[in-house]
Parts: sequence; structure tokens; C-alpha cells
Amino acid sequence: MSKTLSFAALHFTVAFAVGWLLTGNWMIGGALALVEPACNTVVFHFHEKVWKRIEARRAGAQSRDALVA
Repeated sequence: MSKTLSFAALHFTVAFAVGWLLTGNWMIGGALALVEPACNTVVFHFHEKVWKRIEARRAGAQSRDALVA
């Protein structure tokens, strides 16, 4: 979970900076920094869970193949 939180902090900072630099409005930058990274952080958390399952299945398949060979 710490990886997800560090990713969120970085993403909030980048989203704010980009929004502010593109619009010149710190309120729009702040709104972007809250909405967009929050959505992506949740998606990233579930993305990591899915990939852990995929990696576990691959590792299980490789060990089964090693036993058969």
C-alpha cells in the first residue's frame, strides 16, 4: 500500500503543476490534482492486485511444468 500512496502523492503534484501551468489558474490546477489522480490511484491499486494474481498464476504454471518435465 505504501507504493500506492507514494504514487498518489507524486501524481497529485504533477497533476496540479500541469493544470496550473496550462491554465494559469491555481483553482483549476487544484481541482485537477484532486479528481484525476484520485481516480487513477484507485485504478492503480486494483491494477496491481490483478497483476499479482497474473504473476502468481504464471509462477504456478511454471512450477507445474517443471514437475512434469
